[in-house]
Amino acid sequence: MEVDRIYQRDCIAGLQEISAGSIDLIFADPPFNIGYRYDVYEDKRAADDYLQWTRQWGAGVVRALQPDGTFWLAIGDDFAAELKLIFQRELGLYCRSWVVWYYTFGVHCKYKFARSHTHLFHFVKNPKKFTFNIPDLRVPSARQLVYADSRGNPDGRLPDDTWILRPQDIPECFQDQQDVWYFPRVCGTFKERAGWHGCQMPEQLLGRIIKASSNAGETVLDPFGGSGTTLVTAKKLGRRFIGFELSPDYAQKIQARLEATRAGVPLLGSDAPLHTAPSTANGKVRINPNLSRPVRDSHRDVVSTPPAGERRGRARASKADMDRGITKMTLF
Repeated sequence: MEVDRIYQRDCIAGLQEISAGSIDLIFADPPFNIGYRYDVYEDKRAADDYLQWTRQWGAGVVRALQPDGTFWLAIGDDFAAELKLIFQRELGLYCRSWVVWYYTFGVHCKYKFARSHTHLFHFVKNPKKFTFNIPDLRVPSARQLVYADSRGNPDGRLPDDTWILRPQDIPECFQDQQDVWYFPRVCGTFKERAGWHGCQMPEQLLGRIIKASSNAGETVLDPFGGSGTTLVTAKKLGRRFIGFELSPDYAQKIQARLEATRAGVPLLGSDAPLHTAPSTANGKVRINPNLSRPVRDSHRDVVSTPPAGERRGRARASKADMDRGITKMTLF
């Protein structure tokens, strides 16, 4: 099977065409079986049927992986525990991390708390030999970001396993031994939004996974193409890629995204959310009207907020507070 392509076919059949032991990294964001409206797939199966279907495509994933390959699985609450057991106990993979990706603007629920997280399981085939690129994973530590502590390692620290959107919302969680991942969900107004798929992953999140678990020139596979973000991100980062997508319409649109993508182009979305916010598709940015006007940074495709005081009489904040995303309102 040729690389650097999206194939319009069922992933169970497609995975059987992959040479055994040939794929370095697989990322799967399968349907969660919660009744989401796909155009050609029924997302509300009986539980036993859904789990048996998972075993089928999961076996194809394990077969396709290199002996030292890595598999990342994104899944919601409803079947997270069952799928972890399937891949770990039945299919023989080893779980290195159970990551929680937290975001705001969660899915509104009428009779329970709004859902604002996704589970990310990090599986490997060989627990003693797998790719984990530490230099590509380091993030600024709390000592660097919050405390300006000279004891902080200038190279940063490895993130913890809770990836959070806005750490300034929970400053009490900043401890000197912890770090977090900052990734916004791709909301409908963001410029990054592809526009035809409601479950789009952020490029920055996929970028961290791809950089951590593969090397340039290696092959990344996504059995559920969806909006195409895994393949687009892999191409930008200099990886080869293969994707499967059941929907003819989705597959066609993924192909258009891939044709418009060049290797080496920066990933969309903010990699510094303490200081930036994602830009919107039409160039408009909504901020607190009491804050200074936004300034667009075209190179990073994000919007920065200049220091308070540019518009006097509206808001006052110390530089340290502004860096943490906190504005203290003062009436005068």
